[in-house]
Amino acid sequence: MKNFKFLLLFLLPFISVAQQDTLSMQTYKRAAAFRTTSLRNKEVFNLRTSTYWFKDNSGLWFVDYASSGKRYKKVEFKKGNVEPLFDQEALADAISNFYKKSVSADSLDIENLEKEDENLFFSIKNQQFKWNDKNGKLTEVEKKTEEDNNEMLSVSPDGNWEAFPKNHNIYIRSKETGDTIQLSTDGKPGYDYGSYYGWFDIMEGENAERPVHFGVRWSEDGKYLFTQLCDVRNAGKMYLLDYSIDSLYRPKLLSYYRGSPGDTNMVHVKPVIFDMAKKKEIQTDLPFNTHINAANVRQATDAKDVAYASYAERGFQKEHLLKIDLKTGKTTSLLTEISATNIDNFNYWPLENTGKLLFSSERSGWNQLYLLDVETKTVSPLTKGNFVVNEVKQIDQKKGIIYYTASGVSADMNPYHQQLFKIDLKGRKTLLTPEKVNHEVDFSPNGEYFTDNASTVQIPTVTTLNKASTGKQIAVLTKADVSTLAEKGWKVPEVFSLKAKDNKTTIYGAFWKPTNFDPTKSYPVLDATYTGPHTQVFPKSFDRAISYQDLAELGFLVVAVDGLGTAGRSKAFKNVSYKNMGDNLRDHVLAIKYLGQQHAWVDTTRVGIFGHSAGGFDAGHAMLAFPDFYKVAVASSGDHDFRMEKAWWPEMYMGWPVDSTYNEVSNITMAGNLKGKLLLVHGGKDDNVNPSATFKFAEALIKAGKQFDMLIIPSQRHGYTGKYSDYFTKKRWNYFIKNLMGKETRWDFELE
Repeated sequence: MKNFKFLLLFLLPFISVAQQDTLSMQTYKRAAAFRTTSLRNKEVFNLRTSTYWFKDNSGLWFVDYASSGKRYKKVEFKKGNVEPLFDQEALADAISNFYKKSVSADSLDIENLEKEDENLFFSIKNQQFKWNDKNGKLTEVEKKTEEDNNEMLSVSPDGNWEAFPKNHNIYIRSKETGDTIQLSTDGKPGYDYGSYYGWFDIMEGENAERPVHFGVRWSEDGKYLFTQLCDVRNAGKMYLLDYSIDSLYRPKLLSYYRGSPGDTNMVHVKPVIFDMAKKKEIQTDLPFNTHINAANVRQATDAKDVAYASYAERGFQKEHLLKIDLKTGKTTSLLTEISATNIDNFNYWPLENTGKLLFSSERSGWNQLYLLDVETKTVSPLTKGNFVVNEVKQIDQKKGIIYYTASGVSADMNPYHQQLFKIDLKGRKTLLTPEKVNHEVDFSPNGEYFTDNASTVQIPTVTTLNKASTGKQIAVLTKADVSTLAEKGWKVPEVFSLKAKDNKTTIYGAFWKPTNFDPTKSYPVLDATYTGPHTQVFPKSFDRAISYQDLAELGFLVVAVDGLGTAGRSKAFKNVSYKNMGDNLRDHVLAIKYLGQQHAWVDTTRVGIFGHSAGGFDAGHAMLAFPDFYKVAVASSGDHDFRMEKAWWPEMYMGWPVDSTYNEVSNITMAGNLKGKLLLVHGGKDDNVNPSATFKFAEALIKAGKQFDMLIIPSQRHGYTGKYSDYFTKKRWNYFIKNLMGKETRWDFELE
């Protein structure tokens, strides 16, 4: 007994130290409480409101969330007032009676809501209902049968013909007589008319066939039938093994058609157009291209015998726009866009009764809108300036007015914050959302109204209904409420800017601090990365304000920054990463060092990084290209070697043909540079970014004698869901806590 007491006294100091070096359960719980899934519509409300337009163009409906519950509301355009969508208490009582169990009015969960006259149609799970608010009557509605929703039939606009696939060809059948006519004749297995490439067409087993697809479009007058020919006969596959089926004791082989950069054995497609009067194919010289640069056909709405087609050449450096004479099949070149780097935002819109096409281009160095005269082929700019046109939201064909969003127009605004404008064909422009915040707008089907989620990452969202022609506000629908979080000490992320690696361009970022932030302490940094050149990570709206707060609560500073080479700015800004994505993180390093110079509590000797998909490549690459700066990384579902990726993405941003630059930026070929701690994670059934690159990266690390950690989640695809997402979250938290913070971890905590 004396010996036991002596041993206990001897060990007490060490036990105390061990307890102090383990992150507290209180900290884990606080972090879990700040997960987005834990907060949204529970402690934070209306960060971004989705609105749904009634099909009869009479108004819209939405859900207003609050701590007391959610309320279904509507605005009828004639009235302009926010009102209850229905008697929520009465409907809750009716649903309670139907299911023979109590349903709270504040927690009604209905989907697929539509209004027809005095009735509302909606679903609860898989049951369909009709509700009449005036008489309080709830009626169960029969589900539509498969025959009512037959995707293998397409009926002509006049209802006289129906098109369908048979034996790899397209047939039409008279609805009146039942007579059948075969339109195509040379279809065969793997060479299918009316089919298309399905990005996630999973095939099970050794010799399985891909899922059957059918898709056609009729011209408005029914004179033409537009479809395509899909050829998979020589297409290469990628493979997966599914180990996750409990009842199987050997893995199931899965495959899908997917080409890698430079491959020629890919799925090929060609547009096909049928003349319905002659019941024959119109012969054109449209190309039989790979599915990643397929020609797309769009019919003119004001010229019944004219269509347009656009396609990119392999490598995405040349884009073609053609006119098709549907009477003869003759094609005429209208426009050829050429870029020394890439073209990844080309689009066009026929403008009715004008003889012009609207198209977008970065030919000036900024994404702008242009008018193309179809007869003379002359091009004139519609918008001008050193700003970015983000998206054409709506076109009023009768009045010749284009509604579009643009960012960077005002020099005193953040360049990522977009506003809504309208412009006529003479170039007369009007700003419709003058508030100097970010505006995310959605137009009604008839184009007369739009909703606006207006915010920044630091200014809470106000969602409004507005008149499209003037921008005038009709009603305030919701306002974001984060008062509960504010009472807990939460503050919005801080925004910062600095000069990029070229020493002249301003780049932007934001960072999150823990609610118990202490300026006398020193905090390790986590870089939340995704430098995929097609997008940006700067949080421009308020719904992103809580994105990384859970990680911050663990005791980290979380940084999100967009360096040179990402989207949303000038063409020159984005071009920096072309064939050079291995250097995308240099601006991240500069940004974190800049924060360290500005704030004593930023510990730039303890920097970690995490990212998913292209961000997973970043996280792995950080440890190899900047091994003395980044100490810990979690790389999930990463495309670690672009030569093993889906063809279009690397060919767009790394170029075509495949050259030495692919090798130079590969994480696999750089594996020997690893110094810090790296966790590789991948879903075993990932049919977007195949796990093979992660396996090959692991193989290279082993050959180089490098220590690393690895987690394969057998049942998961590109995104992790449910309990698997929770498992990954706990794993990622603990990896940074142990290796970057230097604390012992625990697993006995709940995320909910």
